[in-house]
Amino acid sequence: MKAIPLIITLVAAGGALAAATAVGRFSTGDLSGWEEQTFKGKKKTAYTLVRDGERTVLRAESHGSASGLVNKVGFDPRQQPLLRWSWKVNGIVKKGDERTKEGDDYPARVYVVFPRTFFWQTRAISYIWANRLPKGTTVPNVYAPKNVRMIAVESGVANAGKWINEERNVYDDYHTLFGEEPPRAEAVALMTDTDNTGEEAIAWYGDITLSAK
Repeated sequence: MKAIPLIITLVAAGGALAAATAVGRFSTGDLSGWEEQTFKGKKKTAYTLVRDGERTVLRAESHGSASGLVNKVGFDPRQQPLLRWSWKVNGIVKKGDERTKEGDDYPARVYVVFPRTFFWQTRAISYIWANRLPKGTTVPNVYAPKNVRMIAVESGVANAGKWINEERNVYDDYHTLFGEEPPRAEAVALMTDTDNTGEEAIAWYGDITLSAK
């Protein structure tokens, strides 16, 4: 799925993050603050709250589709650098290839979006469950190489079917990827998409939080 339409949409006004650091409160059955982002001519990925064991989580199911959920929270990565979430996938996108437009599909990904003066300068970090890239690899997104950088937080099928807890330092990641101090972030987004390959993918997302070190 093209990254540019998503990040352009995300620059529309976002609210300031209150004292609470919960971005996604899926475990409480709460989707408030999350808005669906669809794309012209694309089928929608289905996002629903479901029970998984003893907790409620967000389930994403894609059948050749591409749409995301966006939470327009604003936060300063210098003050709240730590982004934490958990996720699970049923497998990878077999034809997925992070280095080609035809293979630009992912079972799960989490975006942090950083608007700048002009919308075409908007930048984003995309934390992906990679199909082929080794874990820890960073690459530019093929649709927006100057603006969107991807980090393979997980990769492959070794951990498919397992809940994995993640923690990323957004401040450090931005500084490493773009070589400058990060501006204020204005959105966090989720996406499971298979529109380029036409395949199927299912992912589950747990709660998402922001916090100080």
